[in-house]
Amino acid sequence: MDALNDKDGATARLATVAERFTAGAGSPPVEWLILEGLTPYPDAVAAMEERAKAIAAGTAPEAVLLLEHPPLYTAGTSAQDTDLVDAGGLPVFATGRGGEYTYHGPGQRVAYVMLDLTRRRQDVRAFVAALEAWIIATLGEFQVVGERREDRVGVWVCRPERPSGIEGVVAEDKIAAIGIRVRRWVTFHGISLNVDPDLDHFAGIVPCGIRGSGVTSLADLGIPVTMPEVDMLLRQNFVRVFGPTVDARQPVTQTP
Repeated sequence: MDALNDKDGATARLATVAERFTAGAGSPPVEWLILEGLTPYPDAVAAMEERAKAIAAGTAPEAVLLLEHPPLYTAGTSAQDTDLVDAGGLPVFATGRGGEYTYHGPGQRVAYVMLDLTRRRQDVRAFVAALEAWIIATLGEFQVVGERREDRVGVWVCRPERPSGIEGVVAEDKIAAIGIRVRRWVTFHGISLNVDPDLDHFAGIVPCGIRGSGVTSLADLGIPVTMPEVDMLLRQNFVRVFGPTVDARQPVTQTP
């Protein structure tokens, strides 16, 4: 989701700050699972749907699922046909998350976040702000300054080395996207952080429906980093924002 679909409250988005979004006392830690290889998109959605349903029923703890997808595009509930420029043979999946088109592929860390907001705060805007705070804190570990924007969900980095935009506005690129869905106060879908994906694939869409801005990655910013290093720092900063984690007890079935 790269817009909250709340035009009346858009001007106050940055007023919502959530540096901490922890669960109430006595809540179990969030299960943390990393899948190796490339996970087909339908498999990930099925796993999220199953876990979110179990969380809502009180039969499973909250969870975060980290993975990479094969190259593909997803269309959120606000996607416009004109924003699919040229799929180039890549599959396009309609998805129930908020927002527009986005790209997923190797070199991009996707984190699907399944949390029970009844244990935390029944405030979707604050949850999105907490996701942004998590990403920004993680980028800070690499000396990258990530920023929020009033009119756009996600995390951006300024590119002063590039020509300025209209009225001298500093150029900026998006480095992380957020797309969520909430059902029975349980969240699913989540974030995607560009570590070292093929940025050319973003040319096939208008990313997140936002024209005139670019897309970047840690590698593009000159920061060579491995996915395990990113995962370690994502987990450390998740704990700071959302609270304790524990290694998942049961693996998610993955199609080879």
